Amino acid sequence: MTRFSHFLAVDWSGAKGTRQKGIAVAVAQAHGGPPALVAPPDIKGWARTEVLVLLRSLTEPTLVGLDLGISLPHADAGAFFPDWHASPPDARALWRLIDTLCTHDPNFEATGFLAHTEAARYFRHGAGAEGDRFLLPGAATREGRFRIAEHAQRSAGVRPVSNFNLVGAAQVGKSSLTGMRMLHHVAGKVPVWPIDPLPAEGSVVTEIYTAMAARLGGVKGTATKLRSYEALNDALDTLGSPPVPGTGHVDDHSSDALLTAAWLRHVHSDRAMWHPARLTPKIACTEGWTFGAV
Repeated sequence: MTRFSHFLAVDWSGAKGTRQKGIAVAVAQAHGGPPALVAPPDIKGWARTEVLVLLRSLTEPTLVGLDLGISLPHADAGAFFPDWHASPPDARALWRLIDTLCTHDPNFEATGFLAHTEAARYFRHGAGAEGDRFLLPGAATREGRFRIAEHAQRSAGVRPVSNFNLVGAAQVGKSSLTGMRMLHHVAGKVPVWPIDPLPAEGSVVTEIYTAMAARLGGVKGTATKLRSYEALNDALDTLGSPPVPGTGHVDDHSSDALLTAAWLRHVHSDRAMWHPARLTPKIACTEGWTFGAV
């Protein structure tokens, strides 16, 4: 698996608004050199629609990593939304449902979906404000539901948050739902692995978890955020990457994207990354997977 010429990492955001300071995009080239940030079209930051344009316009074979959940838990209950007659059969149908219910939401926001009477029942919306179906009957913890890939992430030494959780700084629910809207519009332009088979040529989009990339990239301790160029360059050195220029503070969105772009370049040819032991055809088409969660 050495056919990619570029490795693109996107640190995503589910916040409201046209432009997002929380979105960072970085690229590493196959021939070497340090990863580099891709400047947004506007000084105020990236718009999610602009990331879509970027993905749809790729001309070189690029491995793309998106830091978001590309689907919701399904295997634990045999459905995304147990007991809801409109529960979709697979991930692509899930993306379509979310996008349809959010037709009037700008910027790929997901307000319409979360305001839907039935859909809202499955999410944690705030402290003490859980939908009555946020937890499955007999749930062992209050953390919510997890995909099989997220259980594999825990085996890698990180602690993912349920995609049904919309609360707190670590919540991933809104970013994942907005990302699924974008992926619905990527359809037909760039394959999304493993929901789509890995193509023999051309670009492919994968899900990444930047905390896992940091952990597998040699970042020690409980914290996986790198907020100085010195710490970032130490991690890049572990991945065999030259350092990026700079000293002192670096925002963690930029460092996440830079490190993960280099990590994708470093590990993409490892066959185990593309053949996780717990990834079955059923899980591939419903829950998807997180690249690197083996």
